[in-house]
Amino acid sequence: MDLFPIVAGRFKLDGGAMFGVVPKSIWQRTNPADENNLIDLCARCLLIESSDRLILVDTGMGDKQSERFFNYYKPWGGDNLVDSVIGASFHPNDVTDVLLTHLHFDHCGGCFTWNADRTSFVPVFPNADYWSNESHWQWATQPNPREKASFLKDNLNPIQESGRLRFIEKGKDNPLGLDLLFVDGHTEKQMLPMVDWKGEKLVFMGDLIPTVGHIPLPYVMGYDVRPLQTLVEKSAFLDLAAENNYLLFLEHDPNTPLVRVHQTEKGIRLQSCHQWNEFI
Repeated sequence: MDLFPIVAGRFKLDGGAMFGVVPKSIWQRTNPADENNLIDLCARCLLIESSDRLILVDTGMGDKQSERFFNYYKPWGGDNLVDSVIGASFHPNDVTDVLLTHLHFDHCGGCFTWNADRTSFVPVFPNADYWSNESHWQWATQPNPREKASFLKDNLNPIQESGRLRFIEKGKDNPLGLDLLFVDGHTEKQMLPMVDWKGEKLVFMGDLIPTVGHIPLPYVMGYDVRPLQTLVEKSAFLDLAAENNYLLFLEHDPNTPLVRVHQTEKGIRLQSCHQWNEFI
């Protein structure tokens, strides 16, 4: 098995929303804000190559939405999903499966794009199946008012209409051959893959721990629908990560793709930051 980081784009979000009740004077030490209180973020996906599959975990925002929509999220940098896949020496046609940690727009928007005359949507990965789970799919397609703006019909309808939507059932073996951690604090049944790679246990953190600044236990996003549940899930996971020296893959940190954590007198804290080239 081999792994490749894929940068689907970079964007900005409100720092206060990203850190919930944590004061700005504290969170801006790790995630400095601009004059509009926005912090830099990355849509960092993961390509997993096994003997018979090429699995892409998440797809970023994509490019289907209006200029007004993207003005809210201030895209920056030159990275995009397709170029990053090609830069990893693959073609979009090679992707066999797209595993979606959850269906918020910044995680699934890149599955489909406009056709040449912008009259309909076409798959970016025409040979891929799209993997979610039934509980989260129902949650996303019948959204609560708090999350409704994050579950976009232009992202979800094409997946369903493609006929290639597949569900993974919690607690049962899945055809992708990946261990999955299910967490419910950020949204219902977020799925985080755990991969054995180069003697390491690498965990794709999704929105459980989106950036380096979110490692301390109380640093929970204002976007989470069940913040107290996130605290429980983070605590249990971070204990395991520190005890077993897991390598954590950060989806949204703008600068740091990989970290380790350790136990300190103040609780679990960052132990070390790593770049991808340290492991290849």
